[in-house]
Amino acid sequence: MGVNIRDIIPGECVKTVSDLRELRGKVVAVDSYNALYQFLAAIRQPDGTPLMDSRGRVTSHLSGLFYRTINLLEAGVKPVYVFDGKPPELKARELMERMSVREEARRRYEEAVSAGDLEAARRYAQMSAHLTSDMVEASKELLKAMGVPWVQAPSEGEAQAAFMAARGDAWAVASQDYDSLLFGSPRLVRNLTISGRRKLPKKEVYVEIKPEVVELDSLLKSLGITRDQLIDIAILVGTDYNPEGVRGVGPKTAYQLVKTHGSLERVLRLFPGAVFPVPPEAIRELFKNPPVTRDYVLEWREPETERIKEMLIGEYEFSEDRVVSALERLVKAIKGLRRPESGLSRWFVTRPSGPPG
Repeated sequence: MGVNIRDIIPGECVKTVSDLRELRGKVVAVDSYNALYQFLAAIRQPDGTPLMDSRGRVTSHLSGLFYRTINLLEAGVKPVYVFDGKPPELKARELMERMSVREEARRRYEEAVSAGDLEAARRYAQMSAHLTSDMVEASKELLKAMGVPWVQAPSEGEAQAAFMAARGDAWAVASQDYDSLLFGSPRLVRNLTISGRRKLPKKEVYVEIKPEVVELDSLLKSLGITRDQLIDIAILVGTDYNPEGVRGVGPKTAYQLVKTHGSLERVLRLFPGAVFPVPPEAIRELFKNPPVTRDYVLEWREPETERIKEMLIGEYEFSEDRVVSALERLVKAIKGLRRPESGLSRWFVTRPSGPPG
């Protein structure tokens, strides 16, 4: 779900990226689960069913990961994918709710298929998308063969990605959610993995989706608040750890309340009946000091072309012509990343092993 603060982000704080090459040379930490769910939702048959091989295994995520990553590399972007680890206990309620929503969507999908309503079927099929552990492992294996680094987070992938950006190992976090700003990422790139022509839900209308960058410092300065206050606003609106937030309080109201009263504690005095399933201070602490690892190496290597062909063509039955053509682009793109760099010290980032924190 993520934090819904879009309505309080001023237009001047959002920079549209007209061409991916504007991000050339930038290391971008991609929230992997966010991206893979986007691929599962977007890459589907007309009736909403995902791409599958002859054994019934879903391949939409691998298709999106393979071809979209090559597009990024060709533009000179250096993606590093960050995978979720064990979810925080505070998130248990939200995860159960998401499971319930997926089950309901799956039921409605079957009804829509029976009724011949392909538009509704596609919509509900997207909502019922589920990422399995096998799909995650296959994604990691594909990235390894492509020569693209990935990092296993101990907990929230978005928190780990934000840590890497705040540390200077990545320029920004790529995600559709705004949570990385709360976790302290200096920049958020939205639409990086879904840019292009997209159909609007329930309409025969297509729009061009372009990546956009939000800078944390610029946002805080424009709003006249601190990062702590931005976190307080999110808690009032609702986060993955307290989805309901405070009843009747939307982003704009939350902003005005925090701006006027200074802190969440003072605002909550106005709402004596507000109920939080999780203590607000625990949510704030999780955003400010989430579990992360400092032990990772970011290196973009020469791809293992034969392994990729074995996996995508031989195992998952991708089109041989398309894969071979894409591999030529991948090899060229990886080599191209080296040209503007001065020496291997900028070709990869190595961080010493250390305890999480």
